Amino acid sequence: MQQWFAEAEAARRVEDFSLEAAGLFLDFSKNRITFETFALLMKLAEEAGVTQRRDAMFAGEHINTTEDRAALHVALRALPDAPFKVDGASVMPGIADVLQRMRDFTARVHSGTWTGFDGQSITDIVNIGIGGSDLGPRMVCRALAHLADPQGPRMHFVSNVDGTELAETLVRLDPARTLVIVCSKTFTTLETMANACSMRDWFLRNGAAESQLARHFVAVSTNREAVVKFGIDPANMFEFWDWIGGRFSLWSSVGLSIALAVGFDAFEDLLRGGRAMDDHFRTAPLAQNMPVVMGMLGIWYRNFFGMPTSCMAPYSTSLELFPAFLQQLEMESNGKSVQLNGDPAHVDTAPVVWGTAGTNGQHAYFQMIHQGSQIVPVDFVAPLVPPRDLPGHHAKLLANCFAQAEALMRGRSAEELRAASVTDESRVPHMVFEGNRPSNTLLMEDLTPHVLGALIALYEHRTFVQGVVWNINSFDQWGVELGKILARPIERELTGQGTATHDASTAALIARARGVLGRG
Repeated sequence: MQQWFAEAEAARRVEDFSLEAAGLFLDFSKNRITFETFALLMKLAEEAGVTQRRDAMFAGEHINTTEDRAALHVALRALPDAPFKVDGASVMPGIADVLQRMRDFTARVHSGTWTGFDGQSITDIVNIGIGGSDLGPRMVCRALAHLADPQGPRMHFVSNVDGTELAETLVRLDPARTLVIVCSKTFTTLETMANACSMRDWFLRNGAAESQLARHFVAVSTNREAVVKFGIDPANMFEFWDWIGGRFSLWSSVGLSIALAVGFDAFEDLLRGGRAMDDHFRTAPLAQNMPVVMGMLGIWYRNFFGMPTSCMAPYSTSLELFPAFLQQLEMESNGKSVQLNGDPAHVDTAPVVWGTAGTNGQHAYFQMIHQGSQIVPVDFVAPLVPPRDLPGHHAKLLANCFAQAEALMRGRSAEELRAASVTDESRVPHMVFEGNRPSNTLLMEDLTPHVLGALIALYEHRTFVQGVVWNINSFDQWGVELGKILARPIERELTGQGTATHDASTAALIARARGVLGRG
């Protein structure tokens, strides 16, 4: 890459290897690709059937073959008259109904019309969920926190079954003014229901009568019977559908916490941004299609260079949770080793995704990215206008973002060090930067709900493209099931309610834990 950027045609490289779509600008010129490489990657995408699989997804076909379902999350952000159907029936009236109910409910909470058991307005909202019912909404609420009304309700998220998280949340809350969103498709998720039941007990211990609990709980679920049994008024249940995967669900009623945190208008703008990226993905030629280009670059590094990880480095504190969101999106979607036909995959699939907000990462793991023995492709993401700023700060932030990408590409040679008056020869090998390390830079003018929606949809479609090339199902997640199944008998043993057969290691761990738990 150093040579390519030293040539007279470097400006053409930047121009040809840049794209704009839905408010995002992508510079992918700092990648280890030639024009021939790029053309061949696009040909691979074509031969792998990316276009056909994309069209099948938008048509509502059951592309989630192992669960015999559509994967039609794009319908959630579509216009009301869009022709999206599942099994021959339009899904748009149901989506429109839930969105209107979300709007009405948000208005009631924000206006103070919705009150707690003693008639006071709501000041705090707790979203209880895990996985897609937590990571997506939590990330969006953090990213758009600058839009929240300072006088509006405060948003809290509880996901872990570790009681510490819920206990530390409860000490900050007034039960009379707290509203809980229980977010679970089946309303049986172990972690979510354990936390929901503990919150239910907390209300009852702190002044609420059983008959008043409906003032403090709403549900996002598909299981009406379980919601009613818990004690939630079915009128306060917000539906979604089995053709929405958890990690793609923030666009649905799972995003109720987003609407409550930043307003329903902002939530609708998030949907519009996602739709803008959907339109681009659906219509742009492969070589000008941002999700396709980014997806194929990921294939290039994973399968042709054997790079096992990739790094997301958002240069925005507001986007600090975006790497965690991508971990689920990419690794749960494409962390598979079996092809659609059941045969073993013949190539490596999802890389390990990691990262944190810049500039913090520069003082932690960037040493390894610059000089380590493994090469790590990096996605730099930055808004040009900060959500909040102090004089002089944002220029420093952007300077660091651009400098890190430049340093990864160009490196620093021994000759440059000597020319810069480094006279201690013993230090020179330690100060050399190899360079030639790849990165993408994604810029947005500012961090609006619209642009954030486009950014999320970009990575959703990028993940889908890679799944198509690997010939895997990006929409199931059977890998999470076995641990859940095995946890049930272990929990009974830990509480003295049963016994089971285990390997020697697991049996010893259970025995040790029971010895400590028994003291309580």
